Amino acid sequence: MSLLYKPDWEEAKQHYLAWWAGEAFGRCAVAVTAPRADGPALTPPGPPSDPTRRWTDLDYLSALNEYQHATTFYGGEAFPSWQHGQPGHAVLPTFMGCPVTLDPETGTGWVEPILTGDDWDVTTMQVDPDNRWWKVTLQILRRAAGESPGKSIPSVGVFGGCGDNLAWLRGSEAVLIDLATDPDRVREATWYLMGAWMDVYETFYSIIHDAGEGTTCWFRLWSPGRFYAAHNDLSYMISPEMFRQVFLPAIERQTQFLDHTVYHVDGVGSFNHVPALVELPRLQALQILPGAGKPSPLHYLDTLHLVQEAGKNLHITIAPEEVEDALELLSARGLFIQTRCDTEEQARDLLKKAENWSHD
Repeated sequence: MSLLYKPDWEEAKQHYLAWWAGEAFGRCAVAVTAPRADGPALTPPGPPSDPTRRWTDLDYLSALNEYQHATTFYGGEAFPSWQHGQPGHAVLPTFMGCPVTLDPETGTGWVEPILTGDDWDVTTMQVDPDNRWWKVTLQILRRAAGESPGKSIPSVGVFGGCGDNLAWLRGSEAVLIDLATDPDRVREATWYLMGAWMDVYETFYSIIHDAGEGTTCWFRLWSPGRFYAAHNDLSYMISPEMFRQVFLPAIERQTQFLDHTVYHVDGVGSFNHVPALVELPRLQALQILPGAGKPSPLHYLDTLHLVQEAGKNLHITIAPEEVEDALELLSARGLFIQTRCDTEEQARDLLKKAENWSHD
């Protein structure tokens, strides 16, 4: 399958297969984007003023994706993906009945917990097939699948991670108290919610897989099978011991369900969990993301080397001027660099140089 805005997509797919397998293919994996040199003179579509329509209007989402794809150069392993944003309305807890308030300015959705008090039972929570947000999300995925063939890869979206879904249902502060008073209860709840998450994934996957000959999600990697970026933002606030005891079992269950998984290690406070994560046999890759206001990932070489020495693939997002340093400090085998250049010419030049800079 070729893509209108990604003429070398077949080559990129082969690179992805090699990368997931930890095999060399001449350079590290690089996803570099830039403004397209011969891009059409398009005006971005104006977003609807209504905050709900901003994230659910199918015609607007379609026009926005088309604008972004037509005006972007996708170099290396970068590719156009039909995305519908991450404001929080299309997550497991909203499908189970949590109210959400959408903010068009920040692109954020504020989920209101519904499992309050001490007498809570997560096993009473089910995805409601008549839920408004569930129906809207299915409509969006069908639109993405219908418009993507020959142009882009439809995204399965983002609908929560291990621990975070419980935090939305119950409230982060309440879950932290629960962890201190009854960690077994939290572990059991997290295990249950992972089962529900897997059921949702299977429904979404059945809609978008054929259109993309595989999958992508909010995290723009491609897999020929079931792929998702696992995460647990709540883990920033807990100890490595608690992470292992309570959350790691459900994360391992997730990696066993998926064909390919990258774990989104978000924030330096989560780096303490990397030793536990690299022990998971079915986890192929980790993204090391220091977080807003923190230095480049290259300032955390101990963590980067830990990932590579454990035989896991490594994903980092860095500035283009850091790529040469990264390839001097790290093995190109299994390394994935995400970056963006100011021009298509710079992006193409960076890809050529990356071949010379790469080493095992």
